[in-house]
Amino acid sequence: MTLVQTEDRITMADQEQDHDSDLDKIFECVERATPDGFRSEIVEGYVYMSPQREAHWRIIRRLVRALEDAHGLDVLVLSDVRIDFPGESNAFAPDVAKLRKDAEPVGGRWQYQDVEFVAEVISRGTGQNDYGPKKAAYASAEVPVYLVADPYQRRCHVYTEPRDGEYRAETIVEFGLDVDLSKTPAALVLATEDFPDQP
Repeated sequence: MTLVQTEDRITMADQEQDHDSDLDKIFECVERATPDGFRSEIVEGYVYMSPQREAHWRIIRRLVRALEDAHGLDVLVLSDVRIDFPGESNAFAPDVAKLRKDAEPVGGRWQYQDVEFVAEVISRGTGQNDYGPKKAAYASAEVPVYLVADPYQRRCHVYTEPRDGEYRAETIVEFGLDVDLSKTPAALVLATEDFPDQP
């Protein structure tokens, strides 16, 4: 009986390693083919490339600065860095991800289990991913706080309380008002009065 369990575990581990290896190969090809000024992600096995618009970058910059102001310059914040999330072939490059201060990469890659806060800024062509499969993957990964900044709607959506693969709470805050994340792992009050809208 123990022998069968061990073989099953080895088979499962081999399958996971093969899947990770396949995803690595795909992502390497995608990165090479991505033109300057674009970002690439794999969402549920589909490759998405989207241009970085000025409004998009300005919001990302303000999010990163707010996290640095709240936690110091040594806060572990990433932008457009690949992190694999639960689900079928999910190699995301979140606009902003804050990791636990004791997080360490494994095999050269950051682990979704260490992500405490993630933010995505909506792009017109890929917004459905941020509200759909990426939101589901972040909830499945139990990321405590997921913020969507939407310059088209001029509002932020904050999702918290991940459980059983979905977020149980959503708060919507109009641009211009503060987003109170003080009681979350983000531990800050985010000012949005300077968030630009997308023309």
